[in-house]
Amino acid sequence: MSKRQSHPSAASGAPTSWWRVALPVAVMCAAVFMGESSALAQRGGGGRGGGPPQPARALAPIDLTGTWVSIVTEDWRWRMVTPPAPSPGGRGGEMTADVASIPVSAEGRKVAASWNLEADNKAGNQCKAFGVGGIMRQPGRIRVSWQDDQTLKMEFDAGTQTRVMHFDRAAQPPAEKTWQGFSFAVWEGQGVGRGPVGDGRADPRVTGGGLLGRGVPGGGGQGLRGGPPPRQQAQINTGGDLKVVTTNFREGYLRKNGVPYSEQATITEYFHRLPTHPNGDNWMVVITTIEDPRYLSQVFYTSTNFRLEANDSGFSPTPCQTAAPLPVTKK
Repeated sequence: MSKRQSHPSAASGAPTSWWRVALPVAVMCAAVFMGESSALAQRGGGGRGGGPPQPARALAPIDLTGTWVSIVTEDWRWRMVTPPAPSPGGRGGEMTADVASIPVSAEGRKVAASWNLEADNKAGNQCKAFGVGGIMRQPGRIRVSWQDDQTLKMEFDAGTQTRVMHFDRAAQPPAEKTWQGFSFAVWEGQGVGRGPVGDGRADPRVTGGGLLGRGVPGGGGQGLRGGPPPRQQAQINTGGDLKVVTTNFREGYLRKNGVPYSEQATITEYFHRLPTHPNGDNWMVVITTIEDPRYLSQVFYTSTNFRLEANDSGFSPTPCQTAAPLPVTKK
């Protein structure tokens, strides 16, 4: 079982009470549908009253700007340290790698078992673990700002990486693939999605601020820990969410120990800002789904937690560098 830890550079303390339930619920609920009116405006279909379309910055249902620090509450042994390098352990002494909890395909398992940190460093591939498929899981800070009214920018101190999210559907990807790829972004709804048959009912899977009904997490004999959220706060997050779909990236690593994702993958993320905690903290949850027909046998989901900081004084860019793997423990 993973240890619950905070990133060393952050103050200790993760969300408590119903928040500890709401965060993992977001992962299980990850399926979000775009609100019709905001989507129309973002695609340039006109603003309110038939006026000119509003820019994405004006349409934002939530504020993601500021500096956020990762709070490592799960997968500590893969995120905070570099797992042991592949070692003989399969039939006939074949090399095996630590791919626990990742639905790797046979080819993905083989590639992971061939990982060699020294070879990556010599080949100039130090940033493979800091590409779009792995950067959100790197411990560190993210500085979010608007590059312009139609472009959101995310700067990562881990690996000194920068991601740019385009709301303008006319934007074109560069000819050359990059570590962070090319991202299209769209604001989604006010928490009420469309059901599978489009009948207008609230989709129970929506997490973008959707009110939790009778299935509110906690107690009730439903196998969930903790009590229900406080009254008037039965929401997983506020306002809406940001959906980002990224393609056109270089092959990289899902984890720093060489578990791969290919250039054929599609990476979809949902950025949620939670209601302000009673202690004043503000939290962001990033739900990521990765579909890779080459290295994964099914969709890979992660949910990553961040806490808003008062300023960016802790933002400290570092180069792409993976620490030496932990020694192999003999059984």
